[in-house]
Amino acid sequence: MKVLFFGLITFIAILLPGSTFAQRSAAEFFEEGNTRAGTGDFNGAMQAYSTVISMSPEHAPSYFNRGLAKANLKDYRGAVQDYNRAIELNPKEALYYQSRGVSKSLQDDFSSAIEDYSKALELNAEDPKIYYNRGVSYAKLKKHRSALTDLDRALSLNPDELAALYARGNCKQDLQEYAGSLADFTRVIELSPKRTGAYAGRGLAKIELGDFQGAAADFTRAIELSPNESEFYEKRGFAKNKIEDYQGAIIDFDKTIQLNPENYQAFYGRGYAKGKLNDTRGAISDLSTSIDLKNSYIGDPKKITYAGKINREALDGLRDQVQQNIKIEHLSDDRAQAYFVRGINKAKVGETKGAIQDLTTAVELNPTYSTAFFSRAMIRSATGDQMGAVMDFSSSIKLRSDYPEAYYLRGILKNSLGEINDGCLDLSRAGELGYQQAYKVISSYCN
Repeated sequence: MKVLFFGLITFIAILLPGSTFAQRSAAEFFEEGNTRAGTGDFNGAMQAYSTVISMSPEHAPSYFNRGLAKANLKDYRGAVQDYNRAIELNPKEALYYQSRGVSKSLQDDFSSAIEDYSKALELNAEDPKIYYNRGVSYAKLKKHRSALTDLDRALSLNPDELAALYARGNCKQDLQEYAGSLADFTRVIELSPKRTGAYAGRGLAKIELGDFQGAAADFTRAIELSPNESEFYEKRGFAKNKIEDYQGAIIDFDKTIQLNPENYQAFYGRGYAKGKLNDTRGAISDLSTSIDLKNSYIGDPKKITYAGKINREALDGLRDQVQQNIKIEHLSDDRAQAYFVRGINKAKVGETKGAIQDLTTAVELNPTYSTAFFSRAMIRSATGDQMGAVMDFSSSIKLRSDYPEAYYLRGILKNSLGEINDGCLDLSRAGELGYQQAYKVISSYCN
């Protein structure tokens, strides 16, 4: 869905014979080349232009046209050689630089292509195709701001150019400008209702903007147009998880895995959905596959132990009243989120050691994972490791200063460990942040 397409220039320059031809037969061969190129006979056109060049070796249009014929035959290196000669003979023709830039782009030589497009724009600053091609080359080099500037200019000159709209939609997504991306893909769909990639691109934008129902609808349309694209089912499954359609999500992830058994994102999403439907064993199995499948980050997590065990019935009762709100998040390459969700599911079936191990791996892979620190603290406290739990709640709060449940539980734990003043201050902060249960505990344990 992130593919950007270069428009290969197929225009064949038709120049009337002039005094540069040594004899009339050269002009006839030139016209023959144009005619053959116009009918798609690029081999025949190339031979005709070669004859012209043998008779009139200083005729730049013949080199250029032969380069175009080679480019249409995907001989981009040969095309560049002919464009080089055409430019030597006539360095003032913008189309020569533009076409050479296209052939260089198609060889992934984007930096050199940008130089050619820039030269073409010096000679012809009003051609939207040149801005488009340079914009795409900038995007390929991850220079998205420069790409966006060029694509904006291309569309100011030709507002409804589909390729430029599509490319700009992708570029805006790379810049996390999702509302603008959505608008561009919507316009593409208005102009070309069967453009599969536009529905997929708009669906991705809607996911980032929180419109999961709309995203599911867009991916449904993309699937109708391209029913064997596994990624479309995976993204729709993600959106369905977000709107709590877990059964529907599982169906989509099943289809994703059928089409692409190595899509670890699908195992992650299906595992999450199974956990929500209380198929805990199935969840653990899928999340394990998500973690293990082609994971270059996988390894034995470090074991961290903390001293201090306090068994307190009131502490357990208060802690267990706190509900964790687990949401599905995008799965990163290191699979930290899958370790996290698998850990939660292991805790549900009493596999506390494995749960702590998974959550430890999650925070090692993503040291800013506040929710994983919080969940590990809950499990550590339940096993009696109160000091370790306090440290994890503290880490969670450092990463998210407005986390009321973390302040609340750290306050309870500090109270249970004899740090009454600090504990009550934490409970007060939890109350300020809107966690009303904190005031009941303050009333019972702080006054």
